[in-house]
Amino acid sequence: MKEKGRKVIATNRKARHNYTILETFEAGVALVGTEVKSLREGKASLVDAYATIDDGEVWLRGLHVPEYGHGTWTNHAPRRTRKLLLHRREIDKLTGKTKETSLTLVPLSMYFSDGKVKVELALAKGKQDYDKRQDLARRTAEREVTREIGRRIKGMR
Repeated sequence: MKEKGRKVIATNRKARHNYTILETFEAGVALVGTEVKSLREGKASLVDAYATIDDGEVWLRGLHVPEYGHGTWTNHAPRRTRKLLLHRREIDKLTGKTKETSLTLVPLSMYFSDGKVKVELALAKGKQDYDKRQDLARRTAEREVTREIGRRIKGMR
């Protein structure tokens, strides 16, 4: 029986804090057997992960998938470079955007989509410290506004 739907394996929560997300892409990941088994257990870390484009191919670097517990000598290397599977026009678009401007490819999340491992890859621009402070202040203000509206609706003030 085939899996249906989307099951999140790992998310990169700091990516949205450190980068302004301009555009997202869904990419498949070329994996070996023990990596898939380890991912099915929900073990992966996108903390230091990033993507690069080398010779017209997109590679995911820094992704940590721990060794499979029941694996033998066939186990994989935890931090090996993995190939991302995208359409040629998407790769060409990403190549152009990353070369012309100072944009980065950052993985936002990794998940199973109908039984296949996918990565949500973002074309992102790094934030400066003052941008991060402005975002934090804006979120705090929005939170206060919604809290106040909730109080008024409930008749507390």
